Amino acid sequence: QVQLVESGGGLVQAGGSLRLSCAASGGTLSTYALGWFRQAPGKERVFVSGISRPGWRTYYSDSVKGRFTISRDNAKNTVYLLMNSLKPEDTANYYCAVRSTSDTDGYVYTGGIDYENWGQGTQVTVSS
Repeated sequence: QVQLVESGGGLVQAGGSLRLSCAASGGTLSTYALGWFRQAPGKERVFVSGISRPGWRTYYSDSVKGRFTISRDNAKNTVYLLMNSLKPEDTANYYCAVRSTSDTDGYVYTGGIDYENWGQGTQVTVSS
């Protein structure tokens, strides 16, 4: 089973940027759809962004659209989340997840239930 490790989190001031990375081992990302989720204290885990297996189609939650960019590098077995113009409301533990799929239509999965394997998370804290 593929193992996922997130990195790149930290403390930043509002308006700053961070790039999160999720490195996979024990699997090949070219066979997976990918997603990023986040969970703030006292809140449920919610979808942030996803990218499809074929065609690298992307989708974003309304709260991050225009500020965050998801990308994947299958050769490096890594998925990224570039976060710009960070706001205090972005403070959360960020998780990457994968779902094995043979999809040929470029489908993006947006529900946590759709994903099979999760990383342990990386904390992002945005100060005012």
